Amino acid sequence: MAKVRTKDLMKELNLELLFGEEGIDRPIMTSDLSRPGLEMAGYFTYYPEDRVQVLGKTELSFFSKLSPAEKRSRMDQLCTEVTPAIIISREMEVPEELALAAEEKGVPVFRSPLKTSRLSSRLTNFLESKLAPTTAIHGVLVDIYGVGVLIMGKSGVGKSETALELVKRGHRLVADDCVEIRQEDQDTLIGNAPELIEHLLEIRGLGIINVMTLFGAGAVRSFKRITLVINLELWDQSKQYDRLGLEEEKMKIIDTEVTKLTVPVRPGRNLAVIIEVAAMNFRLKRMGLNAAEQFTNKLADVIEDGEH
Repeated sequence: MAKVRTKDLMKELNLELLFGEEGIDRPIMTSDLSRPGLEMAGYFTYYPEDRVQVLGKTELSFFSKLSPAEKRSRMDQLCTEVTPAIIISREMEVPEELALAAEEKGVPVFRSPLKTSRLSSRLTNFLESKLAPTTAIHGVLVDIYGVGVLIMGKSGVGKSETALELVKRGHRLVADDCVEIRQEDQDTLIGNAPELIEHLLEIRGLGIINVMTLFGAGAVRSFKRITLVINLELWDQSKQYDRLGLEEEKMKIIDTEVTKLTVPVRPGRNLAVIIEVAAMNFRLKRMGLNAAEQFTNKLADVIEDGEH
């Protein structure tokens, strides 16, 4: 099923529909755009017909120099059964040949007041965000001091209760139970809540609570970039947990690797404080201050001095 259709583009960029209304339900399968300059010159061998076509001043001024027969031929070839849309920038006049070909083939033709480069930029941004690879993960996403922390763990380990404590401490909830994640660019993961459960938190014994109603609009966020994963697991006596913080484990979500910490859970541990400090420490590391490395270096110096 298509994630984006031509009518979504029209609505998002407030485009003026001129011709080819019957094609506004056409699917858009790629975020790549085409500025058909070579095609205007008659070279259609590698014409990317499945892309949104953007016609700017350069293409239309060249087109105006062609003979009437060439004009008809170019526009007939430009409008295909799969072309999602043709957009004219700068509110320029639509050539008559394009209007006829578009109506015949059912290709929507739009007009925008934006300059071609600005229009292309907005089109690309919109299509990339809508067509980005997506996944859904069972967990809780919280914005802690500007760090998007995805809290994971088995059902019943205390993820939602920890999130509630974090919200009480002034942090912001993004999603509980199910986190929808899309990958933007090469290494950017954006998480949000499914529309049905946005701003809601499920606490065993209390049921479902609305965080925004209880704590105010400042306690929630619609989406957040995920930069840290914290995995909560029940304390295992036989397992060796990292006590220095020198090793950095990674977790792959879609095609992006994210730093992952494993925090053991047992009675008496204040998980909210631990996760809060983990987020602050992660920020410090990104600023170049690594307490574990500094400690190890000092320890090495002490050992070295003792040997002399």
